Amino acid sequence: MDFLMKIVERKRKEVAERRRTRKLDELKKAPFPPVRDFAAALRKPGISAIAEIKRRSPSKGPLREDLDVVSVARGYTQNAAALSVLTDHDFFGGSDDDLRVVREVTGLPVLRKDFTIDEYQIHEARLIGADAILLIVRILDDSQLRDYLQLAHELGLSALVEVHDDQELTRAVDCHADIIGVNSRNLDTFEVNLDTALRLRRRIPGDCTAVAESGIHTRDDVGRLEAAGYDAFLVGEALMRAPAPGRKLAELLGAAS
Repeated sequence: MDFLMKIVERKRKEVAERRRTRKLDELKKAPFPPVRDFAAALRKPGISAIAEIKRRSPSKGPLREDLDVVSVARGYTQNAAALSVLTDHDFFGGSDDDLRVVREVTGLPVLRKDFTIDEYQIHEARLIGADAILLIVRILDDSQLRDYLQLAHELGLSALVEVHDDQELTRAVDCHADIIGVNSRNLDTFEVNLDTALRLRRRIPGDCTAVAESGIHTRDDVGRLEAAGYDAFLVGEALMRAPAPGRKLAELLGAAS
């Protein structure tokens, strides 16, 4: 939790700097690309994959720092339903430009994976071409969560609302989240246990899209999540560590030749 708060504190400073560079009113007036339907992409028959692009992580260190964003994104296109791009620079080595490039070279909807703590970031996400944003319940109060969900929908964006335990799931449901992601990574210890996703799936309402996050490395993992009733899974580390990320994705989905 201390490490998560460190990220959030850095993000507050980053947003303040960006607000000084470019005013919120200017963001609101700027033209933005047409939205792609992230939510609909996850509701297709079978379990869908959100394939992630990132260079490193705070818990695992470097994953693929020589990342060729274009090549990896194109490699995902055949089997992914949507893409996730880490845009945080200080802790994950990402950038807004990574997302812009990914959007240009694929027709898939794109999630801006970042730590959303301010409405500024939601307008910014729409401007750089994101089709969805991440809202982490643990770093937002209920008022923020409701307001950011409403703003995202007003802008045509989907919102993946991430939870880690029963209490956070209850809060997400009470705030009318329609896409709920269960992250099996314990944010206090950074340990990953897929049983967290399997256990919490039973408490996600049937009218919500359910997404499993973290701890997904094998075809068997995906099969367990599909059997539990998940609509989609988000996978990053297993793909970034593989010699051919697109081929690894196909393997997870049982589509490898």
